[in-house]
Amino acid sequence: METRKRADARRNEATLLDAAAAAFVEAGVDAPVRDIAARAGVGVATIYRHFPTRADLIVAVYRHQVEACAEAGPALLAEGGSPHAALGTWINLFVDFLVTKHGLAAALRSDDAAFDKLHAYFLDRLVPVCAQLLDAAAEAGEINPGTDALELMFGVGNLCIGAENHPQYNARHMVALVIAGLRR
Repeated sequence: METRKRADARRNEATLLDAAAAAFVEAGVDAPVRDIAARAGVGVATIYRHFPTRADLIVAVYRHQVEACAEAGPALLAEGGSPHAALGTWINLFVDFLVTKHGLAAALRSDDAAFDKLHAYFLDRLVPVCAQLLDAAAEAGEINPGTDALELMFGVGNLCIGAENHPQYNARHMVALVIAGLRR
């Protein structure tokens, strides 16, 4: 029974973090806790029990999204489809993460010590996943070998910057062109 409880607690926390991420995208990191609680279907006290400060919640959302993106890469490859298609799907998940991350950007640049190590964590977890997907696509002969994962991720990130301020700009379309351009 103890294991089930822990699994339920993990699911509840994931639901709460997903709700917080959605609220941050819509309203910024200062979204009211009551709105996040309502989205997650929990009480405000539940949020504070898990995350005593807003900084704790922001860090947890960021880490949760990095982990989801990191875990998706190997899972997409394991599905047995085209490695290039897995790379494209993963890059789209990365774009979704970047959109949420832009909502967290101001907080992450603050002087709060809780945010200091997050960028290194982001790189440590996601660059190897991107490299694994690139290597698999190259080994399958779908792309030319030698694409640097960090360079690709920076490029995708740069294509996403400012998209929220320019309604005519379609970052996802530009990213799709880059992924298509990797094909042999």
